[in-house]
Amino acid sequence: MNTSTIQPTITSASVKVMRSYDYCHFEVCLASNDATTPEAIDELRKTAARLADKAVAQYKTAKEAINNLEAMEATWRLDQARKTPPHERTAEERAVIKFYADASFAARFHYDYQDDWQSPGYDDEDESDQ
Repeated sequence: MNTSTIQPTITSASVKVMRSYDYCHFEVCLASNDATTPEAIDELRKTAARLADKAVAQYKTAKEAINNLEAMEATWRLDQARKTPPHERTAEERAVIKFYADASFAARFHYDYQDDWQSPGYDDEDESDQ
């Protein structure tokens, strides 16, 4: 009996696609009773992959919105603390103002510690030969 000519009968198919992004895992599982050919199963897989990719894109959008919201909230808190008269500020408001003052002060001292201070094309071996 030659087993290479036997074609399996596909009555249903299921596919699972997983994506990982930013330590989060997205999984899409699809099943169909109509996918009875390898081509139809491949289309089912592609659909699952597109859905998983869309989930990752939506996650990125949501994460960016949260980051923007956090930055806006921090700016709002600083503005509110600055609007409060100094003698009425809470310890938290004083800490917020000090945090931003310290960050602003530290930003003035940005040093560029590049190790490539030598002129381009400098070669130790050429100098030692002279």
